[in-house]
Amino acid sequence: MVQFTPLSQTDHGDHRWARYTSYDHARADAVAPVTLQELTQASKTLPLCFTPSGEGYSLAVLQSLLPGQNLCVAPNGQWLTEYTPAVYRAYPFGLGQTETEDHFLCADMDSGLIREDGEGEPMFDDSGPTEAIRSVMNFLLALHKDRAATTRVVAVLARHGLIKPWALTIKTEEGERLVEGVFTLDEAALNALAPDALAEVRDAGGLAVAYCQLLSTRNLATLQQLIK
Repeated sequence: MVQFTPLSQTDHGDHRWARYTSYDHARADAVAPVTLQELTQASKTLPLCFTPSGEGYSLAVLQSLLPGQNLCVAPNGQWLTEYTPAVYRAYPFGLGQTETEDHFLCADMDSGLIREDGEGEPMFDDSGPTEAIRSVMNFLLALHKDRAATTRVVAVLARHGLIKPWALTIKTEEGERLVEGVFTLDEAALNALAPDALAEVRDAGGLAVAYCQLLSTRNLATLQQLIK
């Protein structure tokens, strides 16, 4: 698991950073969270699913049927499918949050991309974070905001009983086994919603999530192709 360290001009003013050229940091991720803004593009490429998160669920893309494996990352670290989840695109940076919900920029100091040898781009100048770092921070803040909106929509789907375990199986050397921790949209329950409940789901933006998730299940074939 990636460990992020808060960045500051005091502690890291002389550090520089290199842009990632590999997705090795995503190699062990069987699922990746996605947001409403990613819905259309992500659903065209990979299966969307729901995964447990706290007392509810998160919207995610399925990148493998086996834990600890990401079929979208090639042996050389290149991404193999048409869409790359936004969660990976700011690496090695991440967003931290204080108890008062103020946000601050963090970095994976073990990534090899935060440098003290003078190589790479500066992260700070005399006036504070550089323009490139401010752009990264803005990207992460927008992603955080969209993730919160996505959580609210998924919560409406869950409240109306529209999320169920996804009965996916995979063949292993020990035989066929059920994929755990992956959920899908319950189409029968959606079709059976009372008019007022359906209106609530629609007004929350839940129908777009529901239909995209159902349509994206055909992309299970993409995962099968990546295994070969």
